[in-house]
Amino acid sequence: MTQTLEPVVPPAPGTDGGRTAVDRTPQQRIETWLRDFESALAALDIERATNSFLTDSYWRDLTAFTWNIKTVEGHEQIADMLSARLADTRPSNFAATEPATDDGDGVVSAFIGFETAVGRCEGHLRIRPDDSDGDGGTDKAWTLLTTMQELKGHEESSGPARPLGAVHGSDPDTRSWAEKKAEEELALGRATQPYVLVIGGGQGGIALGARLRQLGVPSVVVDRHERPGDQWRKRYKSLCLHDPVWYDHLPYLPFPDNWPVFAPKDKIGDWLEFYTKVMEVPYWSKTTCLSAAYDDAESRWTVEVDRDGERLTLHPTQLVLATGMSGKPAVPSVPGQDVFAGEQHHSSAHPGPDGYAGKKVVVIGSNNSAHDICKALVDNGVDATMVQRSSTHIVKSDSLRSIALGSLYSEEAVASGMTTKKADLTFASLPYRIMHQFQVPVYDQIREQDKEFYDRLEAAGFQLDFGDDDSGLFMKYLRRGSGYYIDVGASELIADGTINLVHGQLDHLTETSVVLTDGTEIDADVVVYATGYGSMNGWAADLMGQEVADRVGKVWGLGSDTTKDPGPWEGEQRNMWKPTQQPGLWFHGGNLHQSRHYSLYLALQLKARYEGIPTSVYGLADVHHLN
Repeated sequence: MTQTLEPVVPPAPGTDGGRTAVDRTPQQRIETWLRDFESALAALDIERATNSFLTDSYWRDLTAFTWNIKTVEGHEQIADMLSARLADTRPSNFAATEPATDDGDGVVSAFIGFETAVGRCEGHLRIRPDDSDGDGGTDKAWTLLTTMQELKGHEESSGPARPLGAVHGSDPDTRSWAEKKAEEELALGRATQPYVLVIGGGQGGIALGARLRQLGVPSVVVDRHERPGDQWRKRYKSLCLHDPVWYDHLPYLPFPDNWPVFAPKDKIGDWLEFYTKVMEVPYWSKTTCLSAAYDDAESRWTVEVDRDGERLTLHPTQLVLATGMSGKPAVPSVPGQDVFAGEQHHSSAHPGPDGYAGKKVVVIGSNNSAHDICKALVDNGVDATMVQRSSTHIVKSDSLRSIALGSLYSEEAVASGMTTKKADLTFASLPYRIMHQFQVPVYDQIREQDKEFYDRLEAAGFQLDFGDDDSGLFMKYLRRGSGYYIDVGASELIADGTINLVHGQLDHLTETSVVLTDGTEIDADVVVYATGYGSMNGWAADLMGQEVADRVGKVWGLGSDTTKDPGPWEGEQRNMWKPTQQPGLWFHGGNLHQSRHYSLYLALQLKARYEGIPTSVYGLADVHHLN
């Protein structure tokens, strides 16, 4: 789940609570800054360009300047990035693409467009007066977002450039569209090798596959399931999206207007299958990757796959692991698992409540899956006990929609002219370094609004938290990808005692029970380990060996030095959607929003390499943590 909040900014120095010395319209202020900034860049005057930013400022670049997903902070880092990349990037034609807005307290913002030597780009800019130079408040950049949107000469065939489809006139190639597609599919992996192999065919792999298809990059998405969408269909039957529909569109093809706000898992599965077919994503189902090895001399991979019983050897240049942000299921190893007489499984393999009538089910864990599973069990008359091992952040779905997401991802936002693209750019424009500061007021408001709800939960013994710094759900998601539940009904069942609740750590299993470290014994016929997942590079270790996994290091997290997100500060998600220390290896995943948004930047990085465009990476991340 992701949420956003347009920042409530503090008054800039010397603005007297918003009254600036700059007596111009927001549009004039933005245009002046852009003109002066472009002039400094054109002159390769790095000092002047750097001084157009506040001392405490943030430039987030998604591929446009750095060929990376990178945030630089403050003058020293901005100057270093420009010293390394300005001459090659050659940016120009900066302009506001929509009227600038007054955000209050002296801050104005605007969506912007510009070009580089190789691409067309868009972004977002916030400026505010700075009187530290003694001239009464010169506008300087507070946050700048720059994003690559397309490569010059390699644009997608869409809109006015869409293919004709029909053949008007004589054509020596008499094959139909279906015949051409069938022959292409037959040759892929045999006569022709994919430039990109995407391992994992959930929403991340499918979205990236669609992008690569539109960009003309030979690729194939492989997945072990029988059909696209089975990643959703085969989860517990009560599973549904907790994110609202406006937040979850895939590239090119948004959900129809009658799509439910929160889609059930089988409906999402069917949509992914439909999307794969309509977008002509090269997709191999029933395919298992057996091994992968990188040849440094050849700069390519050798990947062994089993495609529905047929053994194939592929030689992609680029390998993308789209196996799910959460990585491999984490199942604790405790004494007695071999003597327990009942059923045991991880939440990822939970079939739902059917078949458990009359049984006692113990669910280890207290995050999203644990709540969903317990709710479905008790709704079907099954005795369910939740074992809470540590405190959990809870936020009601309705409160999240109305308070955290409404300005960008809602029916009201759409009615006001907010498009998905503008919402994504606005959200991406807020740097991670300061994001928690603007999340705290969101959850303060939610706590006040839902005080009675939280009081009832705590009275039932549920251990609550709002994150290490009270910044709530989204920062927990970015930092650790766990530790929360978006309430769609289970919390009320805990508050009224319908779902049994106990606290403690798992010690051992007997033949018929779960025993905690404090001696508490819980009768059990079924044990569900809703115990989360490991880092994505666990899949890398399985396929490529631990040496490659260690070369890449931990995947996900910001380096915030909070619980389960050790420092040092990274500034962006570790190893996601960007080059890694292993040549030719990429990671792609996250929720539907991230699969949509970041698939563009990953696809453009891959397309540029396919076309031989120089991609000098600035700021390739060091490895600080192994899995």
